[in-house]
Amino acid sequence: MKQPIFTGSGVALITPFTRDGVDYPALEALLDFQLEAGTDAVIVCGTTGEAATMTYEERMRTIETVVRHVDGRVPVIAGSGANSTETAVRLSRDAASAGADALLVVTPFYNKATPRGLVQHYAAVADGVSKPVIVYNVPSRTGVKCTAEIYAALAEHPNIAGVKEASGDLALVQKTRELCPEDFSIWSGNDDETAPIMLLGGSGVISVAANVAPEEMRRLTAACLAGDFFTAGRMQLKLRRLCEALFWEVNPIPVKTALALMGRCQEVFRLPLCEMEPENRARLKGVLEDYGLLD
Repeated sequence: MKQPIFTGSGVALITPFTRDGVDYPALEALLDFQLEAGTDAVIVCGTTGEAATMTYEERMRTIETVVRHVDGRVPVIAGSGANSTETAVRLSRDAASAGADALLVVTPFYNKATPRGLVQHYAAVADGVSKPVIVYNVPSRTGVKCTAEIYAALAEHPNIAGVKEASGDLALVQKTRELCPEDFSIWSGNDDETAPIMLLGGSGVISVAANVAPEEMRRLTAACLAGDFFTAGRMQLKLRRLCEALFWEVNPIPVKTALALMGRCQEVFRLPLCEMEPENRARLKGVLEDYGLLD
């Protein structure tokens, strides 16, 4: 039986930049912030980490830095997806060699694979590594949506551990739980669906909001894991405005802006991402103040 890579709250970590490259001291400080708050896993070089704009060398050094700094205290999961299967295999192998405990592989974007193609793509990646692979289903970004039947086929592979489900389709989550074995984990990929997905048998969340509110997301998932969904539901509602504000513009613009306002990174993005619109930035600052996240 497969063991879950983690349960609870995993942070989809931003990558702090300077104008010249990755801000490694800020990255280590962000990791300390997460570990001190009890975050259960760190996801590096994913969508929220702006991996698509990083060079190959930056990605590997960032993964190595996170692995070294975390030092085995929680699992480190590296984003290693691509729209070329060959590239995804290479990225996955090298991320595993850099020390990642598991790999997060997004569905191929632009190349809109058929269901059979998706199964073959993930099988090729999983065959090429000895680390667990998490499927990442985010059709709003990729134009491709996995089905429960695809998950059931992938669940047969010994190296495919589960899915980060960010489709917003709770019916899909229910059917996946029905068709897949218990050891095929489901993690919410949307902060505002954490409690509902965990109620349906999910293992936790890969969270954007945990960048700014790690303790709150840890407490929410801990309540779910303890079966206290009354408390979890109230916490989910309490976090609603924050989760909403972090997606007023495309992720990770708002969350990185929030961290900059909190003094934890520079407000530096890589094109095509750019600074938040001034009116949205001002509104976001107000929400952070309401949640007591600004000194």
